[in-house]
Amino acid sequence: MTRVQKVLNANLVGRQAEKLDRNLHKRIVGQEEAVDQVVKVYQTYLAGMNNQGRPIGTFLFMGPTGSGKTRMVEALAESLVGDARAVIKIDCAEFQHSHEIAKLIGSPPGYLGHRETHPLLSQETLNQYQTEQCKLSFVLFDEIEKASDALWNLLLGILDKATLTLGDNRRVDFTRSLIFMTSNLGSAEMSNIISPGMGFVEAAPAADSRLWDKISRAGLDAARKKFTPEFLNRIDKSVVFKPLGDEQLKKILDLELGYVQQRIFASAQGVQFVFQLTDAAKSYLLREGTDMKYGARHLKRAVERHLVYPLSNLIATEQVHAGDMLRVDLDSGIDKLIFCKEAEGLPIYAMASQVYPESVPPAGTAAIMVKEQQAGHRRAS
Repeated sequence: MTRVQKVLNANLVGRQAEKLDRNLHKRIVGQEEAVDQVVKVYQTYLAGMNNQGRPIGTFLFMGPTGSGKTRMVEALAESLVGDARAVIKIDCAEFQHSHEIAKLIGSPPGYLGHRETHPLLSQETLNQYQTEQCKLSFVLFDEIEKASDALWNLLLGILDKATLTLGDNRRVDFTRSLIFMTSNLGSAEMSNIISPGMGFVEAAPAADSRLWDKISRAGLDAARKKFTPEFLNRIDKSVVFKPLGDEQLKKILDLELGYVQQRIFASAQGVQFVFQLTDAAKSYLLREGTDMKYGARHLKRAVERHLVYPLSNLIATEQVHAGDMLRVDLDSGIDKLIFCKEAEGLPIYAMASQVYPESVPPAGTAAIMVKEQQAGHRRAS
């Protein structure tokens, strides 16, 4: 045995957890604490140090609407299994009455419709999105405060023992699951704390640590008033999402524009083109999409209304063709976006280099590039 005296750095994370951290920060803006908590739980799971008799992690996400709570879960699924839709989402507004729990676990034998009732939380449903690389399930209980006490009591066993007994006495194992609950509790109190010059108007309250502490306490206090202590004690991490400021919304706008470009490249119509917005056009979308009450969702609606719908019209009327390059600007006279064609006949790799100059293009774009190269080889031969 060789004795050594070496100080170890317990703050380092492994390569897989570091990769997840990077991927989440690319997709989630302004919620560093939430990303950090999710990455920590994932690192614990990778190291085999998670409690084997409980779910891998249980989270309660609170905060104003449009701050990214649901998007966080989708981004996690997208990062780990490659599909943002690989989330088993339970809309708790559908379970406001105790008898509606039968939709989750199925009706017990002897009840009318027993064999016709297919439980939403069966083991098959839980495992359907698992892959060879990632055998994890992502379960989201959206707006948990709207559910009846019966659903909260049902969750006690899942959160504590990672098991659920269905109506036909089958057991569902949640030991390979990450369970998320979202809530808008405390949103009104948070809005009262934020001054008129803060929030979505000028700057994020996160810039003031004392103000952010008040906002965080307001969310946690609202949860304590609503939920029982035994329910809250079974939650690993309770995270209050920060209201978004102008800088965060600018980054979210860039992400949304990137998603629109990906939709164009993956279009089934085969009309792949690129577009670029001027600073004036971006400022217009931010102005139209900034609303303290609705958060980033209002910005997404502004992008759909002022950008996606006009682009769809241009495609449908054949004013835009494959290989075109558009510039989107603001006509200050009519206060409306205008669309100008600046180039034609661009090959797909040139368009991809315009949009993704320093990164690998999305999978759909790569597939189009391969098909185009193959077609080029056939023409050459």
